[in-house]
Amino acid sequence: MIAITDRLSIDPSELEETFIRSAGPGGQNVNKVSSAVQLRFDIRHSPSLPDYVRRKAERLAGSRLTKDGVIVIQAARFRTQEQNRADARERLVELLREASERQAYRVKTKPSKAAKRRRVDAKTKRGAVKKLRSGKISD
Repeated sequence: MIAITDRLSIDPSELEETFIRSAGPGGQNVNKVSSAVQLRFDIRHSPSLPDYVRRKAERLAGSRLTKDGVIVIQAARFRTQEQNRADARERLVELLREASERQAYRVKTKPSKAAKRRRVDAKTKRGAVKKLRSGKISD
């Protein structure tokens, strides 16, 4: 199992990895070895993910999400297939970890009477200071 959070994990069998030729560093080796990884994860049909994670991950994936609901991550940063594979998996885990974080709801509160009084007193005091500076005295 690939751990996303304490309570959330996905089965490695849900991932589909395809190895393709990389355009990155590697000299002539690039032309011979398929070191880049294309990782595919069908988010819409994954039994491991709760609904709220699925919806948020689809929004976060952006252009990496296909019309069929498959997240496609390409990794070609490193010279070896194994490093690229680990990089692709880590990027998927990071995306799902971010999607699993629930945003705290803001509870609306009202200012207390004392806070309102302090605010009005401060405004009155500030107005008095400005009136003294203007040189005009009026009641």
